[in-house]
Amino acid sequence: MNDMAQVARTAGWKYQLFRSVKYATYLALSFNVYLFFEQELLASDVSQLDALSVTAMVQLFSATLDTAAWLVLLLLFELETAILPDEKLVGLNRWLIHGLRLVCGAAIVSAFFGYVGEWQVFFEASSIPAAPCTLVDQGWTLLTGFDEFAPLDATSCLTIGTDALQITALDQVVVSPQIFTDAHDLAMVDVINAGAWILVVLLLEIEVRQQLQGGLPARLQWVFNGAKALVYATLALAAVYWGFEGDFLDFWDAALWLFAFVFIEMNVFEWQRELGAQD
Repeated sequence: MNDMAQVARTAGWKYQLFRSVKYATYLALSFNVYLFFEQELLASDVSQLDALSVTAMVQLFSATLDTAAWLVLLLLFELETAILPDEKLVGLNRWLIHGLRLVCGAAIVSAFFGYVGEWQVFFEASSIPAAPCTLVDQGWTLLTGFDEFAPLDATSCLTIGTDALQITALDQVVVSPQIFTDAHDLAMVDVINAGAWILVVLLLEIEVRQQLQGGLPARLQWVFNGAKALVYATLALAAVYWGFEGDFLDFWDAALWLFAFVFIEMNVFEWQRELGAQD
C-alpha cells in the first residue's frame, strides 16, 4: 500500500470514530430529556402552581423544555454546519432551518424565565406549624435535594431537626435550612447557565449567518472567539459546581452539552478552513 492510500485510510478511520462519538453524544442528550421530565414530573406533584397555566407548565418543566429545545437546535446546527452543502442552504431549506431555530430560541428563552421562576421558589420559607415528626401521615413531603422529594415519614422526620422550614411556594413541603440554601444556590446557577447558553446560540447564529456570506473579518473573528471562550468558561464552572454539589444529572447534562458543542465548534472551524481554501 502506498503512502497516500495509507493516509486516506487513516483519515477515514479517524473521521468515522469522530462521527460515532459525536452521534453517541447526541443520543445521550436525547435520553436526558426523559430523565429531566421524570424528575420534574415528581416535583410538579407538590407544587402549588396551577397545572393548567402555560406559565406554570414552563416553570414546572423548564429543564425538560430547555433540553428538548436545545437538542433540536443542536441538530439544526449540525445540519447546517456539517451535513448540508452551502449550495443547499438557500431558499426554502434556509427559511425552514431558520424558522425552526427561531421556535427553539423562543422555547429556550421561555425555559430561562422558567428557571428564574424556579429560583424564586427558594426566596421565601417559614417555620413549620409543628414539630416535624408530628406532621407524619398528614400529606407532607420532604425536600431532600434540589428537585428531589421524599415522603415525610417516621424516619426522615428525624433527619431535619427542629429548625425545619416550610417552603412558601410549594404545597406542604418541609426542608432543612441547609438544603433550602443549597437548593437556592443550585437554582441560581441554573439561571446563570441558561443565560450563558442563550449567549452561545446568539454568537453561533451570527457566526453561521456570516459564514454563508463569506465569513467574518479576521479581527471580528478574534472578538467572537474570545467572547465564546468566556461564555464556555462560565458553563464549565457551572458544571464543576454541580459536580461538587452532588447534582449528578445537572453535571452530566452540562458536561455532555459542552462536549456536544465542541463538535459544533469543530464543524464551524472546518467550514471556515474550507472557505479560506477557496479564496
